[in-house]
Amino acid sequence: MNDILPDQTPVWQFLESSVKSVLAAYGYTEIRMPIVEQTDLFKRSIGEVTDIVEKEMYTFDDRNGESLTLRPEGTASCVRAGEEHGLLFNQTQRLWYQGPMFRYEKPQKGRYRQFHQIGIETFGMSSADIDAEVIMLSARLWQKLGIADAVTLQLNSLGSNEARAAYKEALVSYLSARKDELDEDSQRRLSSNPLRILDSKDPQTQLLLNDAPSLVDFIDEESRVHFTELCEMLDQAGIAYELNPRLVRGLDYYCKTVFEWVTDKLGAQGTVCAGGRYDGLVKQLGGRPTPAVGFAMGVERLILLLETLSAIPEAVKQPFDLYLAAEHKGLQTQLMVLAEQLRNELPNMRIRVHCAGLKNISSKARQSGAPWVVLVRSENDSLLANLWYNSEPTYDIQVNSLSGLLQQQQA
Repeated sequence: MNDILPDQTPVWQFLESSVKSVLAAYGYTEIRMPIVEQTDLFKRSIGEVTDIVEKEMYTFDDRNGESLTLRPEGTASCVRAGEEHGLLFNQTQRLWYQGPMFRYEKPQKGRYRQFHQIGIETFGMSSADIDAEVIMLSARLWQKLGIADAVTLQLNSLGSNEARAAYKEALVSYLSARKDELDEDSQRRLSSNPLRILDSKDPQTQLLLNDAPSLVDFIDEESRVHFTELCEMLDQAGIAYELNPRLVRGLDYYCKTVFEWVTDKLGAQGTVCAGGRYDGLVKQLGGRPTPAVGFAMGVERLILLLETLSAIPEAVKQPFDLYLAAEHKGLQTQLMVLAEQLRNELPNMRIRVHCAGLKNISSKARQSGAPWVVLVRSENDSLLANLWYNSEPTYDIQVNSLSGLLQQQQA
């Protein structure tokens, strides 16, 4: 788990504000869930034999002996909240959330045991147009962030739950006869989560999969039509994609559409956003049957991609517009009052007041990153302001003219 330091938070705020503006344009509303849930919620939704539940969850008993878990993902919590508060039955919802998730994994660059996700979940819409919308929304976000050329959309259909189960049975039968040729991780997954073997990076396992039953041969007709409609909408919208018949999601609740946005700029950690349809999850958790589709994006990984591509605007890195200091201690009270007046008159300007004595004013001003530096001095009972812009002397004016001048500069 890691700290996010003051020099890093402007980039997080830039990403978060960009996401919020896109979500607002699509009519999504925010929901906030607790980070602690009953353990059974994740066992029932994610699946007891998945890696997350078996090895990665932070689970503990509270003082009443109830098993609780720090949430490893947001979808199950969102479904639980929607069902608990009557948001789902016979309704359509477009929701989004953000916050920390927790998984006990080997830490690596861009992946921590406490990590952050921004997710969207939609409920009550079964047709392919909502699948298309969530993908179009994510594509628009990549455009806004300036990383569209660095990510690729991969797309697949898992079919209905029944079709997926039939395919799983055929895959297990094929691989069981060749178990000794599988890598160790895939041998373990054969009895617990066999579809994840399709994700294996082991070359020998991939060779075996070349002759394995194909998921496309098991897709039911309804799912096939649904997927065809989705692809047609993406084609018409000009959103490029790759069909990846081996793309599966690591959680048990997915059906029909699954997708990932991947990049080759971050080494092995290539997925920056992933999601799909999970029509059976609400019923699985005790609610009425409700179609649903959504995705989650990893904030740390997106920030790493922004940094790798040098896609962070310079304005994001510059923390202050104006650094305000006084020539001597006797002017400090007047300086503080002046700062408040400027904040009233220039609400969009960020102002930092020098409050550390009279030493090192120049170096502190440089450290702030502020392009404008103002030194207030007194002369013949008048207050004057010396202005520097990017370390160059620019103006020497009356203090009462300072606000108007800065307004002109902002314009």
